Amino acid sequence: MQRTGSAMMVRNRMVSRAAAILLLVGSAGCFHATVETGLAPSTQVIEKPFASGWIYGLVPPSTVSTAAKCPDGVAKVETQLSFVNQLVSFITFEIYTPMTIKVTCAAKHTAVVAPTADIRVGTAAGSDSIRAAFASAATEALTSGRAVLVQVADTVRP
Repeated sequence: MQRTGSAMMVRNRMVSRAAAILLLVGSAGCFHATVETGLAPSTQVIEKPFASGWIYGLVPPSTVSTAAKCPDGVAKVETQLSFVNQLVSFITFEIYTPMTIKVTCAAKHTAVVAPTADIRVGTAAGSDSIRAAFASAATEALTSGRAVLVQVADTVRP
């Protein structure tokens, strides 16, 4: 049995549509990577929804400048290829490959540890006394597990 021309056209359209749907569904999975630094996050977020990459991602997007906006460092960096990013990549045959970059700044560091001891030594006491003060402070810090303050000054106040 031979197929007519119109039946072949219908079959080709159906195959083309099925292939397009498969391609669309297959590319719908979103790529997502997260890097956490271990610092506590703040509410300051820097987001770049269309960071421009090129040629299948071989040429990455430009660096996100965070030094001025995150003075206490970065807590988390997330990169993502959203559905829209992937659609744009598909339309441009992967020549232009945008991605979403989201940077969460770190919260201000407030690590205040009350010293367990306060060792004071004068500079006039000599280098042996200063070394002994630091050795004593190290021993005290190891045994107590807390910070020890050593003050070396020209004049020592009680």
